Amino acid sequence: MSSNNGEWWRNSVIYQIYPRSFCDANGDGIGDLPGITSKLDYVQSLGVDAIWISPFFKSPMVDFGYDVSDYRDVDPIFGNLADFDALIEAAHARGIKVIIDQILSHTSDQHPWFEESRASRDNAKADWYVWADAKVDGSVPNNWMSNFSGSAWRWCTRRRQYYLTNFLKEQPDLNLHNPEVQEQLLADLKFWLDRGVDGFRLDAINHAFHHQSLADNPPRPVELDENGLPPVNTYQYQWHIHDKSQPENLVFLQRVRELMDGYPGSITMGEVGDDNTHKIMAEYTTEKRLNMAYSFDLLDDKCSAAFLRDTLEKNRAVIEQGWPCWSISNHDVPRSFSRWNKGFDSEQAVARAQLFLLMQLTLRGNVCLYQGEELGLEEADIAFEDLVDPYGINLWPEFKGRDGCRTPMPWSNGGEINAGFSKVKPWLPVAEDHYHKAVSVQEQDSHSMLNQFRTLIDWHKGLPAAIATAEQEILPTGDDLLAFYRRSDSDQLLVVLNLGHSDATFALPARFAAAEDITPALFAGAVAGGEIQLPVAGARVLRLAR
Repeated sequence: MSSNNGEWWRNSVIYQIYPRSFCDANGDGIGDLPGITSKLDYVQSLGVDAIWISPFFKSPMVDFGYDVSDYRDVDPIFGNLADFDALIEAAHARGIKVIIDQILSHTSDQHPWFEESRASRDNAKADWYVWADAKVDGSVPNNWMSNFSGSAWRWCTRRRQYYLTNFLKEQPDLNLHNPEVQEQLLADLKFWLDRGVDGFRLDAINHAFHHQSLADNPPRPVELDENGLPPVNTYQYQWHIHDKSQPENLVFLQRVRELMDGYPGSITMGEVGDDNTHKIMAEYTTEKRLNMAYSFDLLDDKCSAAFLRDTLEKNRAVIEQGWPCWSISNHDVPRSFSRWNKGFDSEQAVARAQLFLLMQLTLRGNVCLYQGEELGLEEADIAFEDLVDPYGINLWPEFKGRDGCRTPMPWSNGGEINAGFSKVKPWLPVAEDHYHKAVSVQEQDSHSMLNQFRTLIDWHKGLPAAIATAEQEILPTGDDLLAFYRRSDSDQLLVVLNLGHSDATFALPARFAAAEDITPALFAGAVAGGEIQLPVAGARVLRLAR
C-alpha cells in the first residue's frame, strides 16, 4: 500500500536490524556491516521498504553503540566507512531505503567533547553537557532518576560538579540549550545525509532538552506487584515533567526538518517514551517536525483487545494530525512472540503473530518489524553468566535486561555452528529454541511463518493507494475483538480481528453486506447471516468501494 501523495514513507514497512546480532562476516562473533550487506537479498525477499540499522558508530560499547564516541565514523567491530558506503549502494540497488540511528541526547563519556568538557569549568566545551553544583550537603542537585534506575546524576572530581545521565553513568547528557551543540549535531546529521542515508531514527528524542531550573520531578503513585512490592526500577516512581519532553525540543525538531528538507525523500522517525506519550507524539509529528514517531505503548505485556482499543483511542490526536509508527518488538523489550502469546498453544501463537502483523499493516501509520519477528522467534532465556547488558546485570534477577531479544539471528539449521550466524563463539549465545526456526528451515516450507509474513506484506502492497492516508475509527466491541474502519474518499475497509481465547462473532454493518472480502487466505473466518464469524486468531478484512 503506497501513499497517493508520493511520500514513500507513508505506510511503509521498516525492518529493524540490530547489527551485532544479524550476521558476522569477519568471524569475530559480532555481526557487522558486511554481514548486513551479504543478507540484503533476504531482506529484499521480505518485501520491506526500508531498513533501520541500530548504532554502528565508534563506541566503548558499554550500551552497545548507544554510547557514541564519534558520530562520524564506524566502530572497527562493524567495519569502516567504505563498508557502510557499500551497504548503502547495495541496498539502494535493491530498492531498499536505509535509515540509521542517531543519538542526539547523550554521548559516551569517552567522546572527545566530554573529555574536554569535564577537564575544567571554563574550557571551550564546558557548557556542552549538563553540569550542576552539589547541594550544600554534597548530595545530588535534584531527585531525577535514570531510565536504568538510581540517580540520574554522577559526580566528577575534576569539576567538583555533577553531570546528568538519563541512562547509564557512561552516557552523559548533552546540553542542547547551548546553540553550539545544536549546530554540531545538525552538522553530524548532514554528514550521513551526504553519504546517502534516507533518514534517521532519533533515539530517545524527547530527552534532548531538560528544564533549566532543575526542579524536582513530582512523585508518582506506584502499582504494587503480586507480592505487594513496588517497581524494581526507581524511574517509575516519578512523573517525568522536568527531565524530558521540554518545549524547546519542538523548535529544535523544526531545525532538523529544515535540514532534512534539503534532501528530498529523507525522513525522521522519533522514539518517544513519556508519561503522556500520545500528546508528545502528536506534537512531534506536526508543524514540520518529525515525519513519524513510535512509542512504547505497544511494547507492553498487555495485548488484549480492550488494551489495544484504549491505546488507539488515546492515539487519536496523532492519527488525525501527525503520523504514528506501529512496533510491537524491538531491541529493548522481550520478543512479542513470547510477550503477547501467554496462555496460547504453539499453533495459536503462530496464528496470533500473523494476526498482529495484519493489525499493524491495516492501522493508519507505518509498520516497524524487528529482525527475527518474521521467524516467530521466542524470547531467549539467557543464563546470568552469559548476560552482557548492564541494565539486566544491575537489576537481576527481578529484571533480566535486554539480552533475551538480542541473541543472534538463526540463518541455518543445516549443521553450521551458531545457526550460521558466526563461525566462532558469538557475543550472545544462539538460543537452542531458535535453531528449528532458522531461515533455512522456513524457506523450505511454503506455510512457514516466514513465508506467511512475506505473503502479508505483499498483500499490503496491493491495497488501494487511497487507504494509505485514510482516516481511522475504532469500533466499540467486547473483550475479544478489535474492529476498526479505514475510510478514504474512494474506499472503505472494515477490519475485525479476534484476539481472544474462543470463537467470536461481530454484527456485520448493513452497508457492508455486499462488500468484497479481501482477507488474506491464511486467516480463518466467515461472513454469514449478517455476522462475521471468527475462530481464535481469525480475521476478516472487507472492502467497500464508494
